[in-house]
Amino acid sequence: DDHLVSIFQRLWEQNGEVFGTRASRAQYELVRQELPELTYDAVSRIMKIEKPGKKKIGKIAVCTGGTADISVAEEAAQTAEFFGNHVDRIYDVGVAGIHRLLSQRERISKANCIIAVAGMEGALGTVIAGLADAPVIAVPTSVGYGASFHGLSALLTMINSCANGISVVNIDNGYGAGYIATQINRMAVKK
Repeated sequence: DDHLVSIFQRLWEQNGEVFGTRASRAQYELVRQELPELTYDAVSRIMKIEKPGKKKIGKIAVCTGGTADISVAEEAAQTAEFFGNHVDRIYDVGVAGIHRLLSQRERISKANCIIAVAGMEGALGTVIAGLADAPVIAVPTSVGYGASFHGLSALLTMINSCANGISVVNIDNGYGAGYIATQINRMAVKK
């Protein structure tokens, strides 16, 4: 905890903003004693101080299979926003009710990059990659029951996708997906 406080203080002093993932409420309360501007989101478990009026560019779509995937999706979305991207959240559009995904096809097609967050069998990334022409970052989540093996089933499905233009990050790695999407979006905006 002592390291956490000093790291946050140093980053804030050097950059005027700071961002941390996987924080507990207790860690947030500890750091907030030294940095009262710090905010915390309990869903994504992100604590941050962000520069006001930050310019947002392009568009990244963050999609989830179900509502149980939202915590990882919010980690991805808030990461992308922190690094200066417009994010369109399109939640609960899993393939178990394909009409939900198809009804959002126009919104999804406007993105420079798409993050597909899903547990269970993890088919969402493949289906979106088959529908869209933007790169897709698939994020397997550890939610599910039965033979989901804490996200391993979704990870293997996503890695074995037959769709073109899909890449995969590790289980529950919303931060990694949000950062990669940031890089893709920046390249798209430059062109």
